[in-house]
Amino acid sequence: MQNSNNHVPFTAEMKKDYTILVPNMLPIQFGLVLQIMKNYGYNMELLTTDGPAIVDQGLKNVHNDTCYPALLVIGQLMDAIESGKYDTHKLALIMSQTGGGCRASNYIHLLRKALENNGYDYIPVISLNFSGLEENPGFQLTPQMLLQVAYGIMIGDLIMQIYNQCRPYEVIPGSSQKAVEICMRTVAERFTGNRLIRYSEVRRLYKFVLEAFGKLKLDHSKLKKRVGIVGEIYVKFSPLGNNHLEDFLISENCEPVLPGLMDFCLYSIYNGIVDHKLYGRSAKTALRDQMLYRFVLGKQKDMIHMIEQHGKFRPPAPFDTIRKLSQEIINPGVKMGEGWLLPAEMVELITEGVNNIVCAQPFGCLPNHIAGKGMVRKIREHYPQANIVSVDYDPSASKINQENRIKLMLSSAED
Repeated sequence: MQNSNNHVPFTAEMKKDYTILVPNMLPIQFGLVLQIMKNYGYNMELLTTDGPAIVDQGLKNVHNDTCYPALLVIGQLMDAIESGKYDTHKLALIMSQTGGGCRASNYIHLLRKALENNGYDYIPVISLNFSGLEENPGFQLTPQMLLQVAYGIMIGDLIMQIYNQCRPYEVIPGSSQKAVEICMRTVAERFTGNRLIRYSEVRRLYKFVLEAFGKLKLDHSKLKKRVGIVGEIYVKFSPLGNNHLEDFLISENCEPVLPGLMDFCLYSIYNGIVDHKLYGRSAKTALRDQMLYRFVLGKQKDMIHMIEQHGKFRPPAPFDTIRKLSQEIINPGVKMGEGWLLPAEMVELITEGVNNIVCAQPFGCLPNHIAGKGMVRKIREHYPQANIVSVDYDPSASKINQENRIKLMLSSAED
């Protein structure tokens, strides 16, 4: 029974036999996280649907000036509901809420409105947030669960980044994807049976991933143009959101380079420290965030060290280095949406020799246009070799125009 705020809670009873649909952003990282959540009794399914039907559902259910990621997420969820594949009375949806100044905090209400307009107002929508915006008694994330999820994200980041370094150079077509599947299956097998994975085992999984990709036959005789991808988090990572940008870059004889999801997590944690320093927020919360930041940063540095020891692949830069590099470009108080992380990742890429960058942004995304496109000139003043193109993604934007803009950038790119 729904409450006065039109919010149908996800109860403990629902946990037993409900399927929770998850919109897709990062197939590898989310795939591992969902496996971990199954160990705690949650039956979660990652949606992999694609195509114009998703956009059509989004346009049907939300206004066309809504941020493109919200339109796609709501469209993908509504498309799944109306597919006939699920018992809608045993179905729940999940959507994140940042609690910050980005419009994304309000999109969960647009999803509930879409459900109500289509006669599905009995379907609960779980708010995934760490700001106390909403509570769902049947969906609780304990510290132990969060630690396991963090391990899953770290391993997923490693798989994604090494995969991108192998795929453009593979001698046997499809071998890199096969290595991804082997790694995903092996990691998922360890995160089963309600087992508490300890960090020593995570390190062994890092080694397994590196060795699995290290066995691939690669041809580096003709190096590709390395192209970094930054931008709004959904459009940057989601193949649905960026019209399969990575595949397009591969087809253009390029090597895509993506920062990991853990960078965004560390950015979000560090902002709690910034809130205290600049805005006088709780010192107790800042101290907690400082301890958490150091813990996660230490784990990231450990992964980087293992990549360096293996010797065959390029490690990412430690997040603390990225953070410090960004301070000559933008103030850390700029933290709406991707905020200072966006120019920080561009600077990281350039200092690592990846001068060609696509900044993927939803049309009309104010934080992205200010902290992304708006900082390009200043970045070029510090790094004249920077070759950056900002590309808008929107239901009315032409894929051909997007690709032509990227091709124009690539035409002046250095190998």
